[in-house]
Amino acid sequence: MNDTHILNWPLQVINTYSGEKELFAPQGDMVTLYVCGVTPYDYAHMGHARCYVNFDCIVRMLLFWGYSVTYVRNSTDIDDKIIKKALDACGDQEVTQAAVAAIARHYNAAFCADMAALNTLSPTIEPTVTDNISAIIDFIEQLIAQGHAYVAGNDVYFARDTYAEYGQLSGRVLDELADGVRIDKNELKKSAGDFVLWKGNVPGSFWDSPWGKGRPGWHIECSVLARKYAGDYIDIHGGGIDLLFPHHENEKAQSECVLQHQFVRYWLHNAHVMLKSEKMSKSLGNVFTVRDILAEYDPMVVRFYLLQHHYRTPLDIDRVHIVSAARAYSKLMKLYNPEALPAEMVSSQHIQHMWKACAEECEAAAAVITALADDCNIPKVLGILFGSSDQLVASDHRRHAVRLLLQHVLGLTLQPLNAVAVVVSDDIAALIAQRDQARREKDWKRADELRAELQARGHTVVDTKLSR
Repeated sequence: MNDTHILNWPLQVINTYSGEKELFAPQGDMVTLYVCGVTPYDYAHMGHARCYVNFDCIVRMLLFWGYSVTYVRNSTDIDDKIIKKALDACGDQEVTQAAVAAIARHYNAAFCADMAALNTLSPTIEPTVTDNISAIIDFIEQLIAQGHAYVAGNDVYFARDTYAEYGQLSGRVLDELADGVRIDKNELKKSAGDFVLWKGNVPGSFWDSPWGKGRPGWHIECSVLARKYAGDYIDIHGGGIDLLFPHHENEKAQSECVLQHQFVRYWLHNAHVMLKSEKMSKSLGNVFTVRDILAEYDPMVVRFYLLQHHYRTPLDIDRVHIVSAARAYSKLMKLYNPEALPAEMVSSQHIQHMWKACAEECEAAAAVITALADDCNIPKVLGILFGSSDQLVASDHRRHAVRLLLQHVLGLTLQPLNAVAVVVSDDIAALIAQRDQARREKDWKRADELRAELQARGHTVVDTKLSR
């Protein structure tokens, strides 16, 4: 660890692969992080919010520790569910690539607006599947050439039996491995456990390939996008625990067959969001969408509510508990930010120096850093901030250090709360997403035009940093 790491506390994470708490030792000072993104066929739900708020805090914690971060989060913009939505919209007409793309763009813009409201940092890069079809085809060709995949009619399958370590990530034994696998009726499959890499002659077959027109399977996309944008060896791969099997198990198999070495150093998974002790999912019809919740509660109350629960602990969502979180968050602001000052643009190194000094003189401050270093234990951090506030407000510089930690590491703005959050319409969300993209591409002329349009429609535009 070089001298930019002012905090000497060793970071520890619980690695899903080993099931153990391990010392975090990345390849270098640039940490690579890949998190599976959404399939934009509907509005984001609170399970999505939990995932991306928690991994946002992990990114912020790494920055606080002095690392740089390459954060990649994909968008699965071609998928059975998106195609079905486009088919429903097209009626009797044949579904077109433009119709599918329009569905994906619409819901991805809404997702980005939800994440912005929750004050999550934008990833370094957000690649889409449809922009990387040629790379996906190349990857599949490598698997075929190595004997790990085979052509079956117009489809291509991964031969699961060619990868000896299959099942080790999820911990499943062979007779359990059929659970969770999507049903596939192709009689040309060599084994029931083989999974599809390329789907041929199905709705959404928009791309030419050596095997005929088709489109990618679900799992192959993340292997390709992770390698292309985060590298051949990734420090952290994250996502919801529901992706552990089969998605991450299959992704690991594909990647390590091509790379012929370890693909990911640390696998991190957040637990389910539950509703009355039942997993929340769109397929079960028991979801709270993010926009529904933000219509009732201030975004920072929602973020605080999510952070009150460790990312590895199942969360049973309850509006009563959100109301309690609002009271607790208000108390926190009074303790450490009585004047509701705006967030300061300060460097991570400046905050590190402040906290190093505080930790050397204050037991409670040292306990905060220790809790953060322990698998990003934010609930414990919050407990210390409430329980040891007498120590942490004993001097102006300690109070200031806490405020900066809350704003820059926990991502809480500490601004006065709204009784009801303002939820932007879909067209405004799309304009915001377009302007963010123009800023990323340094197309300032287009960004200014979009700013003017938003202002003409009654929206104040306040720019924040898009990525780290």
